[in-house]
Amino acid sequence: MSAPRILMVLTSHDQMGDTGHKTGFWAEEFAAPYYAFLDAGCAITLATPKGGVAPIDPNSESEDAQTTATRRFYADQETQQLIKVTEPLSGVSANEFDAVFYPGGHGPLWDLTDNSESIALLQDFLAQNKPISAVCHAPAAFLNIKDAQGEFVLKGKKATGFTNGEEAAVGLTDVVPFLLEDELKQRGAEYNKVDDFSPYAVQDGLVITGQNPASSEAVAEKLLAAIK
Repeated sequence: MSAPRILMVLTSHDQMGDTGHKTGFWAEEFAAPYYAFLDAGCAITLATPKGGVAPIDPNSESEDAQTTATRRFYADQETQQLIKVTEPLSGVSANEFDAVFYPGGHGPLWDLTDNSESIALLQDFLAQNKPISAVCHAPAAFLNIKDAQGEFVLKGKKATGFTNGEEAAVGLTDVVPFLLEDELKQRGAEYNKVDDFSPYAVQDGLVITGQNPASSEAVAEKLLAAIK
């Protein structure tokens, strides 16, 4: 039996609105799932909208944001190199993979919410009965995917993502292009959450979402269970 093939789609966006601060993907939200997949024997491909370097949010490199998985990442030269040479989204197809995972960080709010290549890719995964997953801000990539009837896929589905309270706690309510909790509800999702910054992942059919960085490993575990 061949190894499960997982596509991880990261952001290419590195600007936090017009604040002059940098953003990108959140290190823990990439590292924890990446090593969960790797240790489970999966073959992993990394992609971004633009291809090439996937920017890391500098805030996720601070000491208080470190975990066992991020420390493993910073000691892993091979994986750090992979982050610099990601495939462009235009070059990947759902046919080649068993599942897809979108790590968060604020970047996806800007370049994966309305990205036509990402939307088409996710719709192809679902059409092929393959699970899609995202954590923290990355469920933004699911906001505009539609089913064959033209309805939002999230309508009536249990889902979670970074809460309004968590966004307020990090002081970015007025910087982000939208509040993810509000947009998920607007799409008709049955939005669920737990206490701010506590681990929480929810699965509804083929759609798996996690609330915040602490939820990234739980999302990865649900995804691995879904493709076994």
